[in-house]
Amino acid sequence: MNFIIIFFIAVGLAMDACVISISKGMVHKTTVKQALIIALLFGVFQGGMTIIGWLLGIPIQNIVSTFAPWIAFILISIVGIKMIYESFLDDKPSSDFSLKEISVLAIATSIDAFVVGISFAIIKTPVLSPAIIIGIITFILSFIAVYLGKRLGHLFGREIEILGGIILIGIGLFILIGY
Repeated sequence: MNFIIIFFIAVGLAMDACVISISKGMVHKTTVKQALIIALLFGVFQGGMTIIGWLLGIPIQNIVSTFAPWIAFILISIVGIKMIYESFLDDKPSSDFSLKEISVLAIATSIDAFVVGISFAIIKTPVLSPAIIIGIITFILSFIAVYLGKRLGHLFGREIEILGGIILIGIGLFILIGY
């Protein structure tokens, strides 16, 4: 598989992480360190889940393809509902940074990468190089997305937290319907 194809796969896989990164940047007063953590978690999980999917390969393909959209939908929606709920508790968006929440989102958005890894195994494509590219592209795009969100977040108030929650639920529905 050539670099161009892998690059476009990586960009496609990174889109969910980017949308979430934008919403995190909009809602939280994100520092450079936190933006790096967000980007790193998304990048590591995207690349790592590609490798895990490749290693597990064919034996669990049917199970993953059946439940993956539901798992992603549930995890992402829970975080989205929590964001909407919390927006009504305070007069301003929360500035808390939750490593646990970011980790859950990184896992949820990397389920597609897991399935891509299984696909690589089926078509007998070596996985290390694509997984590294997927991780790096996701890291870069997520880091940029946090700062895009940070710039947009200053233009709005608490509504951004509600919008972020709605976006997350929409991503979950999109993943569910897309399968």
